Amino acid sequence: MDCKTIIIGYGNIYRADDGVAFAVINELRRQLGQKLLEEGDTGLDELGGENDSIFLLQLVPEIMELLAGYNRIIFVDAHVGSDLEDLNCSPVEAQYISSSFTHHMTPSALLAFLKTMYQCEPEAYMVSIRGYDFDFKRTFSSRVQALVQPAVDAILKVIDQ
Repeated sequence: MDCKTIIIGYGNIYRADDGVAFAVINELRRQLGQKLLEEGDTGLDELGGENDSIFLLQLVPEIMELLAGYNRIIFVDAHVGSDLEDLNCSPVEAQYISSSFTHHMTPSALLAFLKTMYQCEPEAYMVSIRGYDFDFKRTFSSRVQALVQPAVDAILKVIDQ
């Protein structure tokens, strides 16, 4: 059985380590022989393969209909805090938790809405990279730059399962 996968990187490329998912998506695309994303491109116009990838500023409910067409979703983002490893790859379950303190939609919430609205329950994973520098600049900290290839390797391992 074919497993149609979408990899969704998200973050702000103008906030140093917060934009690491853009580098991960492009390195993944390079290794899969796909066209690299230009700054400002989302990749939404180039879907239809076995392993698609996009980059967004943040997760939004408007992509749910698109996601309903995939068997597997891999989310890629930077994380803060010391409760996770520098590079973390773990399954994500559908779960909606209301938050009045943020406008961000979590991968779990997106999956919960996908399940409710489209009766769709794709396999899902979160690949998160610990960020250290979130200043307004286009370069990554050296610690984050060193995690781009290991993050790509983690994604390829999930794809090859």
